[in-house]
Amino acid sequence: MTFSTSRASAAAPSAAGREPAVKPGKTAAGPEFGALAQASILIVDDEPGMRNFLVRTLGPRCKLVDEAADTDQASRKLDSNRYDVVILDNIMPGKNGVDWLAEQRAVGFFADAILITAFADLDTAIQALRAGAADFVLKPFRSNQILNAVARCLDRVRLQRENYVLRYALRASSDRAFLRDNLIGQSAPTLRVRETIARVAPLPTSILLTGESGTGKEVAARSIHSLSDRADKPFVPVNCAAIPPDMIEAELFGHIKGAFTGADSGREGLFLYAHGGTLFLDEIGELPLPMQSKLLRVLEDRRVRPVGSEREVPVDLRFIFATNAELQQEVERGRFRADLFYRLNVMQIRLPLLKDRGDDVLELAGIFMSKLSVQLGMPPVPIDASVRAALASYDWPGNVRELRNLIERTLILGAFPDDFAGSRNDGQSAPADSLAELERRHILGVLKEVNGNREEAARRLGISRKTIDRKCALWDV
Repeated sequence: MTFSTSRASAAAPSAAGREPAVKPGKTAAGPEFGALAQASILIVDDEPGMRNFLVRTLGPRCKLVDEAADTDQASRKLDSNRYDVVILDNIMPGKNGVDWLAEQRAVGFFADAILITAFADLDTAIQALRAGAADFVLKPFRSNQILNAVARCLDRVRLQRENYVLRYALRASSDRAFLRDNLIGQSAPTLRVRETIARVAPLPTSILLTGESGTGKEVAARSIHSLSDRADKPFVPVNCAAIPPDMIEAELFGHIKGAFTGADSGREGLFLYAHGGTLFLDEIGELPLPMQSKLLRVLEDRRVRPVGSEREVPVDLRFIFATNAELQQEVERGRFRADLFYRLNVMQIRLPLLKDRGDDVLELAGIFMSKLSVQLGMPPVPIDASVRAALASYDWPGNVRELRNLIERTLILGAFPDDFAGSRNDGQSAPADSLAELERRHILGVLKEVNGNREEAARRLGISRKTIDRKCALWDV
């Protein structure tokens, strides 16, 4: 918490409400206030002169400035709107600002609050800190003081969100940072996907990305985001399968202090962290049924209710979903809500298998080789003609992820494995120690461990049930 305690000079008017307004389009002396351009501000003060001064100061620079004459009116505005910063007078008839702020924190209010008061002492400062005020400005003040306070709040929140999203992405991502933003390849299937992405990216429509594990669904999602009008806003990837079912609601929607055991403080969820940008929900088929109904409500109303909160918070999001499951079959089995499926399945983009992408595998292998060699600090291994033929003929059940793992293993060994011969297309049986035979033994071993349950084996292997069915038919199992 910071305290803006410098007083206006003796030449300044004693009432802030009579200070000359800052002209629209002009920047006051001092730092730039570019962060204010997209900000929504709520002013809560019982003095019309103060509200008028703050509106004239902030209005030309902010996206939205609302005002409330008392805490009851302010509460109603919070119920229907989302604000980035609340500027709050402490001494008001009926209820003081500190008490009202503490009440709002308890029912799900996460935005920064700036307390303004003409009567400051240590007790008031301590109460404001405990109530969750982010800044404290003494009256009388000049326009620059309040502009600086608001800019500090916005910058702090932006940095906190960016930090959290980056840490979450590092924990959740199963791939390296490179290649995430680029759909590599010039094959016909890849070009079709890229063309579809270019058409849908500028639209607000929700997108459902389907395809087997490792085909690049997150890459496609990031491409959609980078080509949209939200490219400069957050892109928040969420792996629904990686979050424990009992924590997923709090992780997505946020929670207030005391909402459950261990909730020592309130926190915004990933939905609110992605506000204005794109939320990518991967493995949407793994979302528990109770959360599916809550997600449907968010899609319909564009409002989220943090765990333990009495208030719903408006959100502005572009949704992208991904799954390697056949959701229509999941609906028939009662594992996925039909109404949610039809809401998601507005525009579906299916990512092709690596084995169907022609020479893309060779281009990807070359890129992985150069990138991973730098990352591991090892010299690149030449990809000769025999290896290129093997890469092109192999079935790649693990798709791009399997290719990447092969290249990393090759760099560690200093050469492609001796047994790497790829699967045969000429009907000949593979050598006993070939990669195809190792693949067969591995898949059959996992099937034996799960007592022949092909869906469970597919989940453990990170491939689709269809791939296992196709392999078993090939092996006459």
